[in-house]
Amino acid sequence: MTVVEQSPGQSQVQPKRVGFISLGCPKALVDSERILTQLRIEGYEVAPSYEGADAVIVNTCGFITPAVEESLSAIGEALEHGGKVIVTGCLGERPEKIMERHPKVAAITGSEAVDDVMGHVRELLPLDQHAFTGLLPVAAPGTRADALAPAREETRHGDVFAPTVRLTPRHYAYVKIAEGCNHTCAFCIIPKLRGLQVSRDAGAVLYEAYRLIAGGTKELMIISQDTSAYGVDLRYRESEFQGGQVRAHLTDLAVKLGEMGAWVRMHYVYPYPHVEKIVELMAQGKILPYLDVPLQHASPRILKLMRRPGAGKQLATIQRWREICPELTIRSTFIVGFPGETEEDFQELLQFLEDARLDRVGAFPYSDVEEADANALPGAVPEEVKAERLERFMEVAQRISTERLAEKVGRVMDVIIDEFNDDEGDEKGTRLIGRTQGDAPGIDGQVYLFAGEFAGQVNIGDIVRARIEDSDEYDLFGEVVERPAWKPNVPQLGHFRGH
Repeated sequence: MTVVEQSPGQSQVQPKRVGFISLGCPKALVDSERILTQLRIEGYEVAPSYEGADAVIVNTCGFITPAVEESLSAIGEALEHGGKVIVTGCLGERPEKIMERHPKVAAITGSEAVDDVMGHVRELLPLDQHAFTGLLPVAAPGTRADALAPAREETRHGDVFAPTVRLTPRHYAYVKIAEGCNHTCAFCIIPKLRGLQVSRDAGAVLYEAYRLIAGGTKELMIISQDTSAYGVDLRYRESEFQGGQVRAHLTDLAVKLGEMGAWVRMHYVYPYPHVEKIVELMAQGKILPYLDVPLQHASPRILKLMRRPGAGKQLATIQRWREICPELTIRSTFIVGFPGETEEDFQELLQFLEDARLDRVGAFPYSDVEEADANALPGAVPEEVKAERLERFMEVAQRISTERLAEKVGRVMDVIIDEFNDDEGDEKGTRLIGRTQGDAPGIDGQVYLFAGEFAGQVNIGDIVRARIEDSDEYDLFGEVVERPAWKPNVPQLGHFRGH
């Protein structure tokens, strides 16, 4: 081994440290992962706290008023600690709102702006020049060393730049397949913040999924603003994957993802006709029988005011899906108190809940979003009425969830383990917390398990078989009965083989 000693005139290079705050939805989380990946590529260290951070990046959310306030508070907290603050993300598309509250921020960029963020980082925190590494060129975000300029522009939505730094546990990951949205929903300003839909080529998505699974990831969450519309902007063009050609269409993508052998979970799916083909894949066991469908309301009149697609057809669509795949779990979100919502409209929403019997339901009261068209609609619902309707809505949703979960008692189900839940004095790994195929991390229920004879043998990220013995409003309880080996159809890196 050759040891290179530091010369007397050569000072030790001190790394620059950047703190990071990531707010908002999983789509924003993927943006954060890309920025963190580029920071590491260029030699910056990520500070775990404000102390020791030379600068702080805040990736913001600007979708609804509470999210805007949370973002502004996070920016203020970072500034209070005396650091240089760079703001990015959805709220960054409204720099005047940020500057009004926090004029001392160092820089502001919009969403999906890895290049711009890194430019500001380099300006604020130029890296010390090392005698050897200082001669190396700085890589543009998402590029290969031999990439030509046009190819670099194509990486703006991640066609090459899949993140290697992850903000999720190793066993699951979010894979963003498109950015932006073509809808003009009255309550939403996402197209104004993130632009119209821009899809990634199918080959880029599949290679990212392949790499993740090879590294030990067992569950992929497929996300975008409108997952059902994936590839429309590309006219479903083909791209290369492992010597073949794959269309940029959700059905084709789901088929290829399903062949890799990991759990594949679909989020933000609009009820378009071709989603029926996706449900058929679920019935065949190719991808998870789970759909996250943001329905928002059930009254045809309110849906038209919202400018939502599929008004009046939601129940028939859900019934058809369940005929194809009886095991299907459906989660959705709803808005109560939208401008013009009458008690009759609300009762129609409650009746829809009773008829559709959705497994997982979230709701929030309507709030004005700056620049949203809904702000100009007549018939604003008083705040106290919104709160009362939200309470009634959640009472119905909770009862249905309780009934749906009770139907699972006595069954043996696959459960992916997210964490240990040992009491003091327990043998390590005696109590476990996981999720069924019908539960997404962070938003759905959990399964609380006794490991039984498998105590100490089950690891975080394992997929076990568990007998469900009890249930409550949102969660299941049971015991591990089997620990099968996980065998995906993707070659595993050496230290990720087996469990």
